[in-house]
Amino acid sequence: MPSLRVLGHAFRAWRRNRAWAKHEPETPYLADLLSGAPVCLHVGASDGRHSYVMTQVAPKATIHAFEPSAFAYEVLKVGIRWHGIGRQVTAIHAAASDKPGELLLVTPKKTSGRMGRAYAYVAETVPNGPARPDLEDTGLETQVTPVITLDAYCAEHGIDRVDFIRMDIEGAEQRALEGATAILDRDRPHVLLEIHPPMLQARFGGSGEAVLKLFLDRGYRMFALDGGRLEERTTLVEDLPWKDYFFIHPSRAARLPDGVFKARMSA
Repeated sequence: MPSLRVLGHAFRAWRRNRAWAKHEPETPYLADLLSGAPVCLHVGASDGRHSYVMTQVAPKATIHAFEPSAFAYEVLKVGIRWHGIGRQVTAIHAAASDKPGELLLVTPKKTSGRMGRAYAYVAETVPNGPARPDLEDTGLETQVTPVITLDAYCAEHGIDRVDFIRMDIEGAEQRALEGATAILDRDRPHVLLEIHPPMLQARFGGSGEAVLKLFLDRGYRMFALDGGRLEERTTLVEDLPWKDYFFIHPSRAARLPDGVFKARMSA
């Protein structure tokens, strides 16, 4: 039986989903990316709100939702059950990186005293000093979490096509994408990716530019919201601790559903 805390978090997410409330500004654009029966990877699934949206805009979608936090994983499973989307969404308790194994999940404690679960990230060791370089905290908690590579997961589960990846993993995106290069090279999936330059540099020895290069070297085009307008970019937005970006490959432009991305890609 899930704990009362898990049920409380799950109910809040369920209620927001039912009201279509408090979604991130990029969420409405999923309808311009997904149609038919897409295979989706939701990496850093948290309470599963993006997974839920995928099932609504593409009712035949298959979604593999990866979440490293034991607490959020329980919330995710409850939400899947309450929404009745268990045939579409598979929850996996794991982080994604460039090699399998185990890592620590580091969760900062906010100045309010609450745990900053949305700011949790994986690490090999407990950090010295503040949990993160981009926010204030009053301490941290750690837990061991299993780690997979997306390439190996798909190979082991017979997933021979990936159409869409949503990834929000607090600085671990470069390593996770390095563990998914076979998928990127084979399928050229659409990607909605939150890039965290300060975390990439301070905690993972990477950079936002290296993440961008990974896509541009494969011929992807990048889009981001500027206020309420979707614009194409060739560089990351400067001076932001994180931001979401869409990556679309020209080879898949003709199969996009009618909408803003299809119009932009054909222009």
